Amino acid sequence: MKSIDELGDLTGKRALIRCDFNVPLDGDAITDDGRIRAALPTLTKLRDAGARVVIMAHLGRPKGEVNPKYSLAPVAKRLGELLGTDVALAGDVVGESAESTVAALADGQVALLENVRYEPAEESKDEAERKALAEKYARFGDIFVSDGFGVVHRKQASVYDVAKLLPSAAGYLVAKEVEVLRRLTETPERPFVVVLGGAKVADKLSVIDNLLGVADTLVIGGGMAYTFLKSQGKEVGESLLDESNVETCARYLEQAGAAGKTIVLPVDARVADSMDFGARTVTEVTVVDIDNIPADQQALDIGPATEALFAETIKGAKTVFWNGPMGVFEIDELSRGTAAVAKALTETDGLTVVGGGDSAAAVRVLGHSDDEFGHISTGGGASLEFLEGKELPGIAVLEEEK
Repeated sequence: MKSIDELGDLTGKRALIRCDFNVPLDGDAITDDGRIRAALPTLTKLRDAGARVVIMAHLGRPKGEVNPKYSLAPVAKRLGELLGTDVALAGDVVGESAESTVAALADGQVALLENVRYEPAEESKDEAERKALAEKYARFGDIFVSDGFGVVHRKQASVYDVAKLLPSAAGYLVAKEVEVLRRLTETPERPFVVVLGGAKVADKLSVIDNLLGVADTLVIGGGMAYTFLKSQGKEVGESLLDESNVETCARYLEQAGAAGKTIVLPVDARVADSMDFGARTVTEVTVVDIDNIPADQQALDIGPATEALFAETIKGAKTVFWNGPMGVFEIDELSRGTAAVAKALTETDGLTVVGGGDSAAAVRVLGHSDDEFGHISTGGGASLEFLEGKELPGIAVLEEEK
């Protein structure tokens, strides 16, 4: 991939850049601006080089329709505060407002187009439709910079098709993400421990399949752990269970053993009768041994003995990748397992990578700063697909000879 440092003199050139500004909102208030902050090094580089910066980004899932709920107005305001300059927000994506906003830019100034997902062709499966939209995007740039790692696994007009039309380069964020993930999959310092959590085992099967050949130890927590435990013949009560993948989990356990690898599972759990996620409440929580989950209760977080086991495993590693919480961390009583894993990563003498998504949100909710970890990915889905061994269209297109 070409770096933005290889683009030559950018003075007066229009730099069309794809960022990932899909940030969480509470009304109009951004509750986590991590993705915006992650783009600052590239945006600052372009501004300092005298480029006229035109940003493409999305927010939420407006599904090809204009919806004020998904306007990038809060993003433009916050980005302006972080950059210390006005960020002009176009009133549309490729219409008259976008054209006039881009035309008005002076060297070093920044404009943000409205939500690209307002355009039906942005996510179209029809290549001709996407290309036609990409051609409209390309009118706004002399070069294209890809810096939205959270979307590089999507073949979308603002990610993939426009990169075919303009001289293209990876921004600092995308380049760093690829560098770190390649290090994990190709040259990890050992022991290499992968910590996986989250609700659904099906979401992580391909990752497990690929990483069993690379990692030394897999630590499995969260709701997905109970399908593994069921495969060992344990009763899991009302806990999350994917019956269709019980045999698959049993096979992974056998494969790991045969290859001299270790899969570490919970030994105790925090259980309750029920919870109300929307209200962030849970009925009385108790800790039980993993062999004694009551038939009428569900495991909602790992227990203290598992916290200690997982932490010991993590702190003994030289490389750690973590994706997925250990429990329903948004509810205080069920956040302890995730907090223990996050703390263990901060105490590890080696490369620690937090794989985006809920894990990245969790470490910030729990009060950790980004610099306590080796790297926090901005793309949960993209990082997982990379670790699955899949080709990411938004990366592959940057590597093509033009």
